[in-house]
Amino acid sequence: MTANFIAKGVAHVAVPAQAQPLRVTFVLLADFSLIAFSSAIEPLRIANQLAGRALFEWTVLSEDGLPVTCSNGLVVQVDGALSDTPPRALLFVCGGVQPERTATRRVADWLRAQWRLGRTVGGLCTGAYALAKAGLLQGRTFTLHWENLPPFAATFPHLTPVEQLYCLDDRILTCAGGAAATDLFIEIVARNHGQRLGDAVLKMCLHGQQRPAHLQQRLSLSSTLGIRSPLLVAVIRRLETDISAEVDLSALARDLATSRRNIERMFERYVGTSPKRYLNQLRLERSRALLTETDMALCDVAEACGFASPNTFAKAFRQRYGVSPRRVTNLPA
Repeated sequence: MTANFIAKGVAHVAVPAQAQPLRVTFVLLADFSLIAFSSAIEPLRIANQLAGRALFEWTVLSEDGLPVTCSNGLVVQVDGALSDTPPRALLFVCGGVQPERTATRRVADWLRAQWRLGRTVGGLCTGAYALAKAGLLQGRTFTLHWENLPPFAATFPHLTPVEQLYCLDDRILTCAGGAAATDLFIEIVARNHGQRLGDAVLKMCLHGQQRPAHLQQRLSLSSTLGIRSPLLVAVIRRLETDISAEVDLSALARDLATSRRNIERMFERYVGTSPKRYLNQLRLERSRALLTETDMALCDVAEACGFASPNTFAKAFRQRYGVSPRRVTNLPA
């Protein structure tokens, strides 16, 4: 059975002997992110391959023991349904789209029970939803994918995630998903078997370099928009701080020791639109996320995103996405 966890390869790293492999359990939620899952499990496979023996063993579960369809439509077989786990086991819930729906109460209750048995638990991509429903994130430093931060805040207003690649807080491990799962699991490899093996896994993954946990998930505004204007970046940051608030561009210009006209010129030159339209775009993007990932009523979403009325919101939404906000769950991801 142990041989199933050891792939053959050319490269080798000498690793001191240990008593037994570390067990890792992955729980796949419906519509989970395949890139998050594969980016997490592959470093474990590569670590075993480099060492020539099973440093890690893994089990893949689903809530009911049936195969799980991930967000790209592929179906993944699992080893079984939710069950007790070995001592010292690491448990990771892998989420994806619509986590408020897929992170069920049954999964949350199971996760809390395993936590109380002393297990280390974690979330990949949007797996933090399951941890939050289990009541395990109060007072913790944790993260999830940046796209889901606003819906998460609306669903769990008493919790404050951080926007960084991954977090390690005692027995709570979380990551933003995607390639950040590789960063987290290389860290797990290194902590359990030394930095030399961690670096070797890094090279085998062609991952470039080990990124620290605190690194931000998204590129800076300057990189994203291709701009090098500190003033424009400052204006955009102000707009993003509270998209529900009315913006007095003249007052904002005075605060930043510039003119309203200068701000408008910079937007047209570097962003290709006006400040008002840019803010409206932010509001619509936020509203789409809230409608997709939360149970908020249409009127509440409109208010949270700064629209004067539900009718104004619905009209703007339809113009932007070509569909009524009431049908947003039918929109493509």
